[in-house]
Amino acid sequence: MSLLYIALGGGLGAVLRFLLTEHINNNISNLIPLGTLSVNVLGCFVIGCVAGLIASKSSPMYFFFIIGFLGSFTTMSAFSIQTFELLTTNTINGIIYVILTFSFTILATYLGLMVFSK
Repeated sequence: MSLLYIALGGGLGAVLRFLLTEHINNNISNLIPLGTLSVNVLGCFVIGCVAGLIASKSSPMYFFFIIGFLGSFTTMSAFSIQTFELLTTNTINGIIYVILTFSFTILATYLGLMVFSK
């Protein structure tokens, strides 16, 4: 049943991310990807609120909102809550996680572009 909650939330989050990002990029600014930035910041704020409200990581609302909806709305929300949890329990591991995430994801993107660029 948890997979159904994740799928429903994920579908809604992905659609809302697309609509909101496109609206902001097309109507507000084209200097930077402001739509993506806005969605990531909003998603991080909302995941903080929802994580504060939902005590159980096994509740249907956790699967729907945090894993499904916010997981597809923005992966930055998942990254930020995991980083926050790590920083509050083990600061060194939290810092290592942030450095590795940014370094390896940017490097992987670059390598992928180099491999498949014409």
